[in-house]
Amino acid sequence: MTGSTPAPTGNARICSNCDGFGSVAITLGGRDRHGHLRTITAHCPACNGLGTVPARRTREGARA
Repeated sequence: MTGSTPAPTGNARICSNCDGFGSVAITLGGRDRHGHLRTITAHCPACNGLGTVPARRTREGARA
């Protein structure tokens, strides 16, 4: 069973483009001569593979 992941702390929020999954492994649809799956790693361009983005800064007293 996998362990739980703590919520991001500080001034970070989940990336809306990748929903927190900043890096993924994609199979290339075959195996090499040793029987291993050929994969590549793809990173989210919005968060650079971190899964979080800095929180938006708002001015004090500003209306949303």
